[in-house]
Amino acid sequence: MTERRDWLKQTAALGAGLALGGEALAQVAAPKPAGPKPWQNWSDIQQCQARQWLMPADEAQLAGQIASAPGPLRCVGAGHSFSPLVPTDGTLISLDRLTGIIATDKATNTVRVRAGTRLAQLARELHGQGLALHNQPDIDVQTLAGALATGTHGTGQTLPALHDEVQALRLVTPAGEIKECSRLLNTELFDAARVSLGSLGVITEYTLRVRPRYMLARRVWLERTEGLLEKAPELARQHRHFEMYVLPFTGYSAGITHSEVAEGPAQHPASADENVLRDLQRLRDWLGRWPDLRRWTAAKLIDPAQTEFAQDWSWRLLSTVRPTRFNESEYHLPREAGIACLKDILATLERRNDIFFPIEFRFIRGDSAWLSPFHGRDSCSIATHALQGEAYQYLIAELGPVFKRHGGRPHWGKLHDLQLKDLRAMYPRFADFQRVRESVDPQGRMLNAHLRQLFVGAANA
Repeated sequence: MTERRDWLKQTAALGAGLALGGEALAQVAAPKPAGPKPWQNWSDIQQCQARQWLMPADEAQLAGQIASAPGPLRCVGAGHSFSPLVPTDGTLISLDRLTGIIATDKATNTVRVRAGTRLAQLARELHGQGLALHNQPDIDVQTLAGALATGTHGTGQTLPALHDEVQALRLVTPAGEIKECSRLLNTELFDAARVSLGSLGVITEYTLRVRPRYMLARRVWLERTEGLLEKAPELARQHRHFEMYVLPFTGYSAGITHSEVAEGPAQHPASADENVLRDLQRLRDWLGRWPDLRRWTAAKLIDPAQTEFAQDWSWRLLSTVRPTRFNESEYHLPREAGIACLKDILATLERRNDIFFPIEFRFIRGDSAWLSPFHGRDSCSIATHALQGEAYQYLIAELGPVFKRHGGRPHWGKLHDLQLKDLRAMYPRFADFQRVRESVDPQGRMLNAHLRQLFVGAANA
């Protein structure tokens, strides 16, 4: 359709030229070629105009192209990162043609997957083979490479983030070299590459640990926030998955559990999430200037006896569609600090009458990847949101200090203001990551302005 509109515009211009004479015809008959398309992320706060796009058909083509491509070189997936990981005036690299499962080994419960595969596609392909991911994040439109590079996770006290299931990977360096690494081969590069923010090169393939497909039963209920916070650690121990959403200015929270069950008929009613979000926004819009009246009204409208039940395959329940666009900041706390931090975040947010988005609280098991936000510690995560088009800077300026005070590490794809000095203090293996990064990209060709601030320092960014 776009090509047709462009053709019609050119035809109209040609007609005008004929009417105006030969000189006008010469001016309009040779339109300038279109340049590379601009890029923007899902919430529109990150944008760039790259000099060129690469969309290789395979790993060999990428290796041949990358060495001469103008930098900074940045990979782009679904655009679901809110931090400025992608923007560059150099080269954007899309892996949209490198998708799908390459091979499955049911004896070891592993699969080889191309890095551009969307999580939703991967989950469906695995399901068709009787397999499933061990866990999934709330949103599944991301590419596998993007999700792993930023430490994307689901929830579950005994379940790690997605990158902990990686057994091996293939990396194309900025010089065009292809490197293989795994838990047994090139182990330092492997530990650096599992969560790398796309700073080491372009990962083209992963080998993942998977499991036989499984069904979950989900229960959702509303409860007074104080009571649910007291129960949260025990609920996380009792259920495969537990999370909660604190509803600001209401005194209530939603609890969500998923427990593994035997295979049976699916029961999957439509989600009420968007309706709840709209109701919270209406309360904010109508009664935002009167917080006490807002709480009183919410208490009258909320029915704690109302519950929701669903049962389905894991990939259909763990990930959801989010039509409402937003900006987000998320930090991961030592597990013992999680609830105290959540209380402080809620109190800080409720000093602002303009907020209405629920606060998401989850549990994640620790791992060993060098730049994993869960490196060396079991964690709780707290995610805060602002509606697209509304002010969001407070997520960094007002909430960031609270998260840091409790020992938080940020989700790499979410909004934060960390500097090089912060990373040195937060990550025990940060110096090792820097050493490996400099060995595979000595010229810093993968570093855009944001990554230079993180890895080189603001003065040299």
